[in-house]
Amino acid sequence: MRLALRLLGTWLIALAVVLLVIDGTKSLAANTVLFAQFGQVWTGLHAPSLETVHSFLGSRFFADLLGRLFDTILTYPAFAVVGVPGIVLALMGRRPRRERFLRQSEI
Repeated sequence: MRLALRLLGTWLIALAVVLLVIDGTKSLAANTVLFAQFGQVWTGLHAPSLETVHSFLGSRFFADLLGRLFDTILTYPAFAVVGVPGIVLALMGRRPRRERFLRQSEI
């Protein structure tokens, strides 16, 4: 299970770095700071799936709250939306430490 978490987290972090490099090159070309919104990237990749997720969230119990939350997430930078869960998953897949502190006799 830890291996799957680490692999998925690593892939998401790698995708976030790629998105950050793309944003960096666009920023250099435009001579200003530009970040691609997650909604723009998703629409560019596969727009019908975005509409499917919107309709799915609209049929849930807290449809208004979920819709507003989802619309807010779509406005965040794409590298952050992908990178933060990647970091969390990679940290969850770490091997737990056995000893965190040293005894005075071990120093």
